[in-house]
Amino acid sequence: MAKKLHDTAKMQETAVLVAVPSKTQADEKTEEYLNELAFLTETVGAQTIKRFIQKLDKPDIRTYVGKGKLEEIKAFVTEFQIDMVIFDDDLTPSQVRNLEAELKVKIVDRSLLILDIFALRAKTAQARTQVEMAQYQYFLPRLTNLWTHLSRQKGGVGMRGPGETEIETDRRIVRDKIALLRDKLEKLDKQNYQQRKSRTEMVRVALVGYTNVGKSTLMNLLSKSEVFAENKLFATVDATVRKVVINRIPFLLSDTVGFIRKLPTRLIESFKSTLDEIREADLLVHVVDISHPGFEEHMEVVNKTLKEIDSAEKPVLLVFNKIDQYRAQEAEELNDMGEGTEKPTLEDLRQTYIAKMHNPAIFISATDRTNIDTLRDELFARVAAIHYERYPNVLPPTEEEFTTPETV
Repeated sequence: MAKKLHDTAKMQETAVLVAVPSKTQADEKTEEYLNELAFLTETVGAQTIKRFIQKLDKPDIRTYVGKGKLEEIKAFVTEFQIDMVIFDDDLTPSQVRNLEAELKVKIVDRSLLILDIFALRAKTAQARTQVEMAQYQYFLPRLTNLWTHLSRQKGGVGMRGPGETEIETDRRIVRDKIALLRDKLEKLDKQNYQQRKSRTEMVRVALVGYTNVGKSTLMNLLSKSEVFAENKLFATVDATVRKVVINRIPFLLSDTVGFIRKLPTRLIESFKSTLDEIREADLLVHVVDISHPGFEEHMEVVNKTLKEIDSAEKPVLLVFNKIDQYRAQEAEELNDMGEGTEKPTLEDLRQTYIAKMHNPAIFISATDRTNIDTLRDELFARVAAIHYERYPNVLPPTEEEFTTPETV
């Protein structure tokens, strides 16, 4: 009799992960991407049991993976009674149907997994509406075999939101639902616009960055508030705005949803109003997890997303977080890895990015509060410059006040 791996935790779903990288992609990069997918899986409460990798020139048009790899996955899923198979890319509706027919388990692609996390995290009416509309837009082209698929499931990953309480078989009903949600969002957008309009006299600063880089922790430090922060991806979905005063100069600080590679376009579109906090900001604080081996790629993802929402030209203060977790490898540890693999020291990185940005790059640890005063000084200098340009007749603070900022 096959052993069910989650007998000791019956409420936790089990999953296997599948990636089909190009033949030119480095193994280390593939492993990094699968680590992120495993983290996403953990965030929704599922347990990763195994990973499957197949390098192809391009994914199979019918089943994403090749026939042999599909048989290998099927044998494992059947033997260990795995609940779902998660793919690190978006699947076409026909690929989902074919994989379901072959594997007889729930098939989850990257977009559906991220949508499920957003459904889990969304707290405000606006965020919940945004997520629900994105879910319906995702499900609409997949209606052919979707509802019978849902009826076999008992909730769990990918099942939050539409379809969980009522099986809708008519595309017209789904389109009508999307239209209603769009109207609801427009009304909520107008309300939020009025709120933002009433705050235009103050300088606005937005924290941006890849997901799980410590934005919410930094928000709590700078604003002395209690924004939810957790070591999971997309801990923050709703935009949070706090008023901060440094040396008698008030400004608004917002914590926004984290970005991620392959972020579904429908999510970017649905979260327009949340991203308006970024679009309408006077200054962006780009927070980077310096301890992550792929931090430079994360920066590229953030910069690309900012470009997509027409915010790439805004002033940016670059902040490298988690220096307490950064370790420069010693040369003797790298003998087997070949030349040119040694990690730079933090000082090397500091000099490199100061040269690149032509501006200070701040290196901090939000958890240890290392260099937080330096960050406050630089942030205050940027905010004060914008404030006095906007209100030139307001007297600037004294030099003593300027060098000893306090957040209240």
